[in-house]
Amino acid sequence: MKKTIDDCFFQIQNGANIKQGDVDGGFPITRIETTANDKFNRDRMGYAGITDISKYESYVLEDGDLLMSHINSVQYLGRTVLYVKQTDETIIHGMNLLRLKARRDVINPAYARYCFYGNPFRRQVRKITKKSVNQASFAVKDLKQIKIDVPSLLEQEQIVEVLDKLQKIIEIRSNELSTLDELIKARFVEMFGDPRSNPFSFDEWMLKDTCKVVTGNTPSRAVSEYYGNYVEWIKTDNIVSGLLNPTKATECLSEKGMEAGRIVERDSILMACIAGSIASIGRVCVTDRTVAFNQQINAVVPEKYNVLFLYVLLQISKDYLVEDVNMALKGILSKSKLEEKKFIVPPIELQNQFADFVKQVNKSKVAVQKSLDETKLLFDSLMQQYFG
Repeated sequence: MKKTIDDCFFQIQNGANIKQGDVDGGFPITRIETTANDKFNRDRMGYAGITDISKYESYVLEDGDLLMSHINSVQYLGRTVLYVKQTDETIIHGMNLLRLKARRDVINPAYARYCFYGNPFRRQVRKITKKSVNQASFAVKDLKQIKIDVPSLLEQEQIVEVLDKLQKIIEIRSNELSTLDELIKARFVEMFGDPRSNPFSFDEWMLKDTCKVVTGNTPSRAVSEYYGNYVEWIKTDNIVSGLLNPTKATECLSEKGMEAGRIVERDSILMACIAGSIASIGRVCVTDRTVAFNQQINAVVPEKYNVLFLYVLLQISKDYLVEDVNMALKGILSKSKLEEKKFIVPPIELQNQFADFVKQVNKSKVAVQKSLDETKLLFDSLMQQYFG
């Protein structure tokens, strides 16, 4: 049965207008960052030194409240998290997040949260979105008119139970991958120490003296013959944190395009060197096939390194790689700057020993990643089935 948002929620309102600053203590206050990564982040709240809650009692979050982003970048509009109250917890609902309080005889808040991530709701949010220079927003009055599918409460409960179980499995598998990544980094530090302080006094060389660095390019779009299906053309989106190898490219070059492009063979490093956020710059992967790549990527072809050792070394050296990057201009780690970076060069025997360890751990990662991908696929399929 279709119902409007207004039918399903008896209260939809913005939060308290409280100036948050670098103030310790007092009751925590939600802000946009509290909903980052589609979850309620207790470590991403603000403070204003409020110790007397009486003035803000009507803004205190209650179990089952939904917080929705209505002023944000376009892609984050409608992002919604479910608040589950913890014992003796008092949190103030702050500005720039809508709080939705459900009519519990009509809709289960946990069901609503999943529904708000379904395609039909997102399409309707896009229709009511008003864009400005720096951000976008939508009005509460327009949100209230959006229609969603609302089955019986029993069916809602069953849907939530299934999706919650799958999300729990996804969380467990993701944590397993993180644990395996930490295991690799711990082994690296055990064998080689902190690469910046170099406690084992390994030789240190500029990258240009140990590797060949190649900047990618874009063959002319005016020459249609350059594009085809002969070799994958990798972009920064194909370099994914936690994945050893680049994902499959959506665009390929022809044999002619390959001659005009920049190519590396397997066992080379691809590094994102131009990106919109500092988090993306320095992201790396190892090629397991011959690929072309665009100008936002620098390839690092090792000459005095085991490629798996270099891969982990660059991951651990992320802060060092980006310390000179000026995001105010545009996030760029140039080829010349990269080539001048100094890194440790341990004996190749030690590098190979470490690489063998990485290979063993990666076998476990591949199995966990396969399970994670299958669970995500099932989750997405059920979301499509339940919400369209």
